[in-house]
Amino acid sequence: MAAEIVNPRSDSESRNGHTEQGNGAEPLDSFDPAFALHRGGKMAVQATVPIRDKDDLSLAYTPGVAKVCSAIAEQPDLVHDYTWKSQVVAVVTDGTAVLGLGDIGPEASLPVMEGKAILFKQFGGVDAVPIALNCTDVDEIVETVVRLAPSFGGVNLEDISAPRCFEIEKRLQERLDIPVFHDDQHGTAVVSLAALRNAARLSGRTLGELRAVISGAGAAGVAIAKMLIEAGIGDVAVADRKGVVSRDREDLTPIKAELASFTNKAGLSGSLESALAGADVFIGVSGGTVPEPAVASMAEGAFVFAMANPDPEVHPEVAHKYASVVATGRSDFPNQINNVLAFPGIFAGALQVRASRITEGMKLAAAEALASVVGDDLAADYVIPSPFDERVAPAVTAAVAAAARAEGVARR
Repeated sequence: MAAEIVNPRSDSESRNGHTEQGNGAEPLDSFDPAFALHRGGKMAVQATVPIRDKDDLSLAYTPGVAKVCSAIAEQPDLVHDYTWKSQVVAVVTDGTAVLGLGDIGPEASLPVMEGKAILFKQFGGVDAVPIALNCTDVDEIVETVVRLAPSFGGVNLEDISAPRCFEIEKRLQERLDIPVFHDDQHGTAVVSLAALRNAARLSGRTLGELRAVISGAGAAGVAIAKMLIEAGIGDVAVADRKGVVSRDREDLTPIKAELASFTNKAGLSGSLESALAGADVFIGVSGGTVPEPAVASMAEGAFVFAMANPDPEVHPEVAHKYASVVATGRSDFPNQINNVLAFPGIFAGALQVRASRITEGMKLAAAEALASVVGDDLAADYVIPSPFDERVAPAVTAAVAAAARAEGVARR
């Protein structure tokens, strides 16, 4: 079976044929097309084999299925060939950091997880199952996912609040032999790096010549900083609500203390605004607003990636006054930094070669492949391709699969 992007309803019907809310009130569908689209859910499970008669039934289920089960029991690796395991990802959340909505709980997170699942299918050809957990304890989440893992070829962690998300991902990676990937961290980092590579190429500079400042020391900010360092950026400083994360601060969490150990070579301290003076790159993954004078103090030809949704840290109209390249997280402005450019292809490549994990090299390869799609069409308003560019997923998939083989984590 496979999770398909299907909508078996008409616009006026749910799966059971009703539109009423049950309390006599006008249905929400009457007022907002988003509710009409979501009625009954956005996905379904559909068989990939026919069951037309008793012969089909005897092959798909008993007694035929017993032969396959026995073979897998004797040779466990056959599960990849004779079940959907190698083609399906679990999309797991606890509902504590959902989009810009925060801690709204597992039930309220489910529309987002369904959305994530259909994006996997639409843009990467990967089946995915949304799993919203009714627990927030790190130990409970880890143990639950470990117990679910035999059914899946990979785990995409989603919308789990920091700093718990770091420990959850690390512990799952240690215990499972399938890819575990927290998209809020690494998907954002991959797409940000791809866009920054192209912005640098457009300006005739290398990453090594750039100094970046990141606003936000949560999941995305930490991952972006790590990836930029891996990619060879000149320097990067990260700021949280209390200012630049630096070694002289005594209020750092263990995650931020580690961050301070490999970032901020310039030894900056103080506010985000002061760190932006002379900076080549601003990357916003925090929300809030950066004052215009701080943006104006950046180096000539700077890049501003203000990715908070729905309100960027620097509005594009302001950013364009001072920056040569502007990117946001919104679809209504050019250069959208959208994770859907990364995670479907990354998982497709990892599943294709049955990778045991996703390495830094695989993520860097994904960023390079994504950047290369732009090619000779590179322009200030086109440093990252559209999610609807059909070249994106195949390019990322191939690059990730090749990197997995090169790094020795591929099993076929």
